[in-house]
Amino acid sequence: MVENSGKICVSICAKTAREFLENVTRAANIDGVDVIELRFDCLDENELGNALEEIRRLRTKKPLLATFRPKEQGGKREISLSEREQFWHKLENSKTFDFIDVEHDSQFILSGVKARKIRSYHDFDGVPVNLNDIYEQLSANSDVAKIAVQADDICDSLEVMKLLERANAENKQLIPIAMGEAGKWTRILGLAKGAFMTYAALDDDRQTASGQFTAQDLIDVYRVKQLDENTTVYGLIGNPVSQSVSPEMHNAAFKFHNLNAVFIPFQVKNLDEFIARMVKPETREIEMNLCGFAVTIPHKQNIIKHLDFVDETAAKIGAVNTVKIIDGKLHGYNTDAQGFIEPLRNSFGDLKNAKVAIIGAGGAARAAIYSLKKEGASVTIFARNLHKAKSLADEFDVNLIEFSKAENQKPKTVFSDFDILVNATPQGMKGDFVNETPLFASQLEGLNLLYDLIYNPFTTK
Repeated sequence: MVENSGKICVSICAKTAREFLENVTRAANIDGVDVIELRFDCLDENELGNALEEIRRLRTKKPLLATFRPKEQGGKREISLSEREQFWHKLENSKTFDFIDVEHDSQFILSGVKARKIRSYHDFDGVPVNLNDIYEQLSANSDVAKIAVQADDICDSLEVMKLLERANAENKQLIPIAMGEAGKWTRILGLAKGAFMTYAALDDDRQTASGQFTAQDLIDVYRVKQLDENTTVYGLIGNPVSQSVSPEMHNAAFKFHNLNAVFIPFQVKNLDEFIARMVKPETREIEMNLCGFAVTIPHKQNIIKHLDFVDETAAKIGAVNTVKIIDGKLHGYNTDAQGFIEPLRNSFGDLKNAKVAIIGAGGAARAAIYSLKKEGASVTIFARNLHKAKSLADEFDVNLIEFSKAENQKPKTVFSDFDILVNATPQGMKGDFVNETPLFASQLEGLNLLYDLIYNPFTTK
């Protein structure tokens, strides 16, 4: 498959010269990495000189990018203006580096530096209103402009991608980045849209910016160098989405079948804004060939009002987990019900008259209740929020009991009369909920089967 012209840059950050060099060597050996960024601001001050000398002696065919970022602009330590100026003048006439990254506020005259200059701007609080002015300032006196903003919600990242469209039209080089979970999609699709470069971490625990993928994930999972304007885009919308393994599963299938397609995690807080600004053909502000998406918490019910068609099963459940975009129209489906009931049948057998307790009252609980009722099971919802759960219980004509995780609650007074217990809450899920549990181990005594709908992590607490 033909590759786009964008570059994958691995950022190296370490406190000692020895670790610094070891990580540079590791990055240089990764097939698919095009540039190695050396974050000299990460080094302890007394290690900086040693690292520079070692780098000068280093033999690697990979282009090197030098960065010396002060803390107020995302660097790892306090660096005075004079120290920054001294550092850059040390690099004058050096042939070691192919690129240098100089912050937007720097006024250094680096006439002797042979490397290509990246002029960068970072905003860790949000998206500035004068983004176009910043772009013009950066691109006027650099080879490449880099703009990184903080995205709290997915639509916050639209402005940097619109800037990329402008840069392409003006035949200028731009690195647009939306930091944070909500901006991850810009790191995946940027190269396909003409971005000069995207940044990656060496390992999961070596990120130099929020939302960074590892180089291996960008290369092997998302195949960002193979994506282009014709790539079919699918995704998962929800909040959170970091716990999902859907990108790994779907992208592995796309790769196996050699399809020009990618599956992306879209962290969406404001569903209405996302649908209007990024999905609906008549109102969307960006074209990315989005052809469908999976839906997870908390949007499985709220998505329905935005759909042009809802299949019978999804309508009966009152929740949608799959949306296909067909000729600009949004079609909603629910595959949760089938996905829930088949493993349960295989494990338990005939569910007719089985007594099933369900903890939770969201979209997953809806699909579970619908499936169990079709099988003839007797269902009881256990919920802390009775107001929310009552409408669900009334809708499906099932029992409702207020539930507490209190340690002194005896097992026999809770679940001893049930055959099956289903956890349909997000408690235990990777991310913010990973250390939570809906109940204590003592409350599981006497159960024939416990069905935890959390699949990541594999073992919950």
